[in-house]
Amino acid sequence: MVFDGAMGTQIYERGVLYTQNFDQLCVTRADLVKSVHAGYLAAGAEVLQTNTFGANRYRLALHNLEGQLDAINRAGVRIAREVAGDQAWVAGSIGPSGKILKSVRAGELDELREAFRDQAAVLLDEGVDALILETFRQPEEVRLAIEGAKLALDAAPEAKRGPIIASVSFDSFGTMADGTGPEEMAQRLVAWGADVIGVNCADGPAGVYETATKMVGAGRPIVAQPNAGLPRRVEGRFAYMATPDYFLVFARRMLKAGVRGIGGCCGTTPEHVRQMAAAARMVGATGEAGGPEIVSLAGAHELREATPQVAPGVTRISLAEKGPLGAKIGKKFVVSVEVNPPAGLSPQKALDAARMLRDGGVDVINVADGARATARMGNFALCHRIQDELGMPAIMHVTTRDRNLLGLVAHLLGCHELGLTNLVVITGDPPKMGDFPDATPVYDVDSVGLLRLIDGMNRGFDPGGKPLGAATRFLLATGAEPAAKDYQRELERLKKKREAGAEVVMTQPVYDPDVLDRFLRDVAPLDMPVLVGLLPLASYRNAEFLHNEVPGMSVPHEIRERMRKAGAGEEARREGVAIAREMLLAVKSRVAGAYIMPPLGRYELALRVIDGVV
Repeated sequence: MVFDGAMGTQIYERGVLYTQNFDQLCVTRADLVKSVHAGYLAAGAEVLQTNTFGANRYRLALHNLEGQLDAINRAGVRIAREVAGDQAWVAGSIGPSGKILKSVRAGELDELREAFRDQAAVLLDEGVDALILETFRQPEEVRLAIEGAKLALDAAPEAKRGPIIASVSFDSFGTMADGTGPEEMAQRLVAWGADVIGVNCADGPAGVYETATKMVGAGRPIVAQPNAGLPRRVEGRFAYMATPDYFLVFARRMLKAGVRGIGGCCGTTPEHVRQMAAAARMVGATGEAGGPEIVSLAGAHELREATPQVAPGVTRISLAEKGPLGAKIGKKFVVSVEVNPPAGLSPQKALDAARMLRDGGVDVINVADGARATARMGNFALCHRIQDELGMPAIMHVTTRDRNLLGLVAHLLGCHELGLTNLVVITGDPPKMGDFPDATPVYDVDSVGLLRLIDGMNRGFDPGGKPLGAATRFLLATGAEPAAKDYQRELERLKKKREAGAEVVMTQPVYDPDVLDRFLRDVAPLDMPVLVGLLPLASYRNAEFLHNEVPGMSVPHEIRERMRKAGAGEEARREGVAIAREMLLAVKSRVAGAYIMPPLGRYELALRVIDGVV
């Protein structure tokens, strides 16, 4: 889930000085607060946090506003709710009291608990979906806040109860004010009754990543909302230096590590949230934590569920009926070889390679869509020429990186008209990995969302649910990483892809027989044909690069040692082919085919891998 970003620094950027009470603006400048919420909603936030962080009796008393506690908190909820509509949830924000607990008198702890209860009761009565206790540095204080929130929940009507999100802030050493570390703090928060736990503020994404990921596994969903780094004073104003692109990188890392909610704290802007929302779509994490699937991006809400029915007059066809490739899968061992579009204008070398592979017995040419986020000729052009001139099927990768929802639909319909109906649906590498890191990723949907969209078209519906008048005939393949670091998540993702319409699995290259054996056993219940990925290593350097630099790739030490001992040149390539052949022979009887990715344009290596084996 995607939470919003900073409220206070956004208000400051709109010309309100820190000397003014920001919570009171809910009453005196509702339009200003509303504009902040609206910016985050438009950027992709699914949870809006009320402008009530300091609206407890202690902090309000510093401005002689304790008598407005009820009015300020209610106004904060109403403003957020008006902006959120049915596109986002509203979380009632409760911050610390500002008291140093070591210095308070004995009876004041009970008063603190009551203060938190009072604020929570107003927020709940006004209709928040959740309570978020945030930026707590003292463990004892967050305990009192949770206890106060629970008292308010117990007294509230059933219809107005929601979860408690307890978010703490660690210092640069990764500890709370009393030295408590993230693992122990997570256990305490759970024991005290928090439904969701997390980390916010701190000194930026890297620090929050370190602490939040250590809390994963405590038995509760984790939310991480870092500052945009530490502020610097620039020409009399505070500025935060962590860029939106930096947030995209760390948001993706956090989600892959098991964090379920991401957002921003001080210094973050709608653009930071926009990048985090892109990361959530990229990783496919949005909505996985449960609850209604509310996607705020235009059009994406139409992809909530793939409907089981087909449009009137449409007959759904089987995999075997989807052209020459579909007819072969399951009937013979299928060999697919990857040939990518050129970086320049002429596709002739790629066509010559495809012709050589066809003559050598390859069944289908696999064409990537800007692999590693490089700028190349559109793969649909090469696929069309392969099918038109060589008379062999091509299978085209489609990513969600470069086209918005409308662009994807237009691209798919155009490809269908040209007879390009074999697809590999993937999310796609982010631009930061490629030659043009400043290019803007789109990611309106992830691979699961795109599979749902295309599966709907195969049933005769457009993404809005309107009948197309006929059905598309797309064959839907998808990717999988048998050596993924978060293996269980990879399996869950594959199950979701299967439910969304995927029919065939094409794996990343695998070099460990045990890893591949485990994967094939675990995916057998899905009853999906598997094409095992093979990438014949070209050199020891190639093996080291794949192992250390390419996500989802793992080359065991013993394989890298074999490549090191093989030396360079032809001897190394011969050893790389031998390793690939060993993997193929080990699983040939258990898979539907092979997906071979020749290194560095050495397409002849693919034929050497299959020679005498298939």
